[in-house]
Amino acid sequence: MKETEDSVFQKAMSGVAPLKEGSRKAIPKALPQSTSGQQQRRRDAVAERGEEGDHNPLTLGEIERVNPFDVLAWKKDGVQPRVFRHLAQGKYPIEATLDLHQRTLKQARADVFRFIRSSSAHGFRSVVIAHGRGDRSDDPAKLKGYVAHWLVELQDVIGFHSAPRRHGGTGATIVLIRKSPSQKEENRERHGLKSDLTQRID
Repeated sequence: MKETEDSVFQKAMSGVAPLKEGSRKAIPKALPQSTSGQQQRRRDAVAERGEEGDHNPLTLGEIERVNPFDVLAWKKDGVQPRVFRHLAQGKYPIEATLDLHQRTLKQARADVFRFIRSSSAHGFRSVVIAHGRGDRSDDPAKLKGYVAHWLVELQDVIGFHSAPRRHGGTGATIVLIRKSPSQKEENRERHGLKSDLTQRID
C-alpha cells in the first residue's frame, strides 16, 4: 500500500524527542557555511561602518567624561531605594555578562545596544557590562564614560551602579533592566494586586 506523506514524515521523526523548555540561554542561529568567528568579524565590520540597520540611538558624540575609578550610579524616578541599594551591593543574580575589553568604541556601541535589547527580550533583570577602567590608556576611562552615557539613553535601563569588587569593581557596571509587561502582571497576580500597567516602575 502506498504510504502518505504524513506517515512517511512520522516514521522519519520516530524516536525524536522535542526540546524541553527551561534554559534561558539564547542559542544563536548559525549560517550553514559560516563559522562563529566569521559571523563575528562581519558584525564587527558592520558596527565599524555604522551600518547596523537596527536604528541604534546611542551617541558617539562628545559626552561628559569620567575618571577611571569613579563610581557610576544612576536610576530613574520610581525605582525604590531598597531595590537600587541591593543592585549596588550585587544582591541580585547576574543573568548575563557583556565583556567590552579589546572592543573599539563603535563596536562597543553596537554590542551594548544588542546586549540590552536581547537581555530585555529574554526577561533578564540584572546584567553586567565589563568595560574596564582604562586607567593606563592614552584616553583614560573613555569607554567607561560612554557606557554610562549610553545606558541612560536606553529606555529598557532603569538603573545602574558600579559593580562590587567580586563582579569587577569600578571596571564593570551592574545594570537593572525594566520588567516586561508580562513580568509586571505576574508580579501583581502573585501579590494579589490589580492590573495597572501605568503604576510605578518596579
